[in-house]
Amino acid sequence: MLRKIILSVLGVALILGAFLVANYLIANKHKPKPVVPKVVKTVLVQNVQNTTVPLVIAANGNLVAKERVELYSEVQGIFQRGSKLFKPGQKFNRGETLIRLDASEYYASVQSAKSDLYNSIAAIMPDLRLDFPEVYQKWQTYLNSFDLNKTTPKLPEISAEKENYFITGRGIVSAYYNVKNLEQRLGKYRISAPFNGILTEALVTEGSLVRSGQKLGEFINPSVYEMEVAISKSFADVLKEGEAVRLTSLDNLKDYQGKVSRINGSIDATTQTITVYIEVEHEDLKEGMYLEAQLDAEKVENAIEVDRNLLLDSEEIYVIKDSLLDVISVKPVHFSDEKVVLKDVPNGTLILKKPVPGAYAGMHVKAANTSEIPEAVQ
Repeated sequence: MLRKIILSVLGVALILGAFLVANYLIANKHKPKPVVPKVVKTVLVQNVQNTTVPLVIAANGNLVAKERVELYSEVQGIFQRGSKLFKPGQKFNRGETLIRLDASEYYASVQSAKSDLYNSIAAIMPDLRLDFPEVYQKWQTYLNSFDLNKTTPKLPEISAEKENYFITGRGIVSAYYNVKNLEQRLGKYRISAPFNGILTEALVTEGSLVRSGQKLGEFINPSVYEMEVAISKSFADVLKEGEAVRLTSLDNLKDYQGKVSRINGSIDATTQTITVYIEVEHEDLKEGMYLEAQLDAEKVENAIEVDRNLLLDSEEIYVIKDSLLDVISVKPVHFSDEKVVLKDVPNGTLILKKPVPGAYAGMHVKAANTSEIPEAVQ
């Protein structure tokens, strides 16, 4: 009997609990869902005004001295000490002796050949007096001006045919040119500075034996430099010699003014680029310095310049219409490291000034600088 009472009470309790749960669920079925507040991002915008945009080509390279001489020896001899040391960094003025080799032995052979020439001419003087009295005086004058310690003077001009046969038959002309050849070679024992400059490389020292064909060093003019840069072939018809170029040192951020000195006439078949040479002068510059060049190529009419990260892969940019983001197609005409030049963007269009993370077409935004927003858009 007690068992039946307990079961009856539990049954009533279960029915009552189910009734209460059902009423609770029914009461909460029509409760309104919480409203998620809509987030509107604030963005920087700009009002498009198409203008003429100059295209600037960025390039870089290392400076090389425009005037450079590699020193080689054409003769053999002992390197003699000069008035200045033959060391890197040593400065020389135009005409000063860079290198002097011992030429005493060779100098003696030159003097011997000059003496033989003098004797050969002196030997024919009696015959000239008898057979060619009209030319005797000019040859006598030549002998009187002949100085073994100076450069051999040019032979008198031979005017008559008989005189030519007579002089040539005595070996005078061949002896003269033999002497001049020896004198030319004697001059190669001394190498002088072709311009005011500085020695950048020295491969020999005083007292060492220098052999024919041996490289001795390098000599440059440190006042004028050139930089070789590679430019896309598409700019081959717009770059001109003499155009100003702004050069920037990446180390100290200094600017230097240069100009286009030469443009290669051929295009590199591998890279499809042309080589442009930029000339620059400044006392702070050194050979081997790395500089960045900014070349003015051409001007693009009715275009704008924006950050590259504003251009989408689909060649579109975001615009703002009625506080919503939208996209329009554009035509990029030139890319630089950070900027891109665009065409086909109507004047008055409101575009982003800085990229917006997570942006999409239809996104609600708020312009930060509302003063630039046209009334029609507001």
